[in-house]
Amino acid sequence: MSKPSWSHPVGRVRLAALADGVSYLVLLGIAMPLKYLADRPEAVRLVGSIHGALVILLLLFLFLALIERALGWRQAAIVFLASLVPFGPFVIDRRLALREERG
Repeated sequence: MSKPSWSHPVGRVRLAALADGVSYLVLLGIAMPLKYLADRPEAVRLVGSIHGALVILLLLFLFLALIERALGWRQAAIVFLASLVPFGPFVIDRRLALREERG
């Protein structure tokens, strides 16, 4: 599996999806327990803001990949739906990597 490339529309989607996936896991696995178990709500505010920005970046890159016809509507929908599930972006990355390699 190749490394994602900023120069390819699908590579940008892959990078954004992976960053979004990591931020989602940090939000659920670290920030939320800090909020509820250690009474530290600022962790959710900080990580939640970062995660929100990364979701918007992912949506932007998905939209650009659609415009450039690097991804179809079905593939873009799958990427978006996978981003809503913990570990989802990591599961679909292999499929996106194959798509990126094909051009």
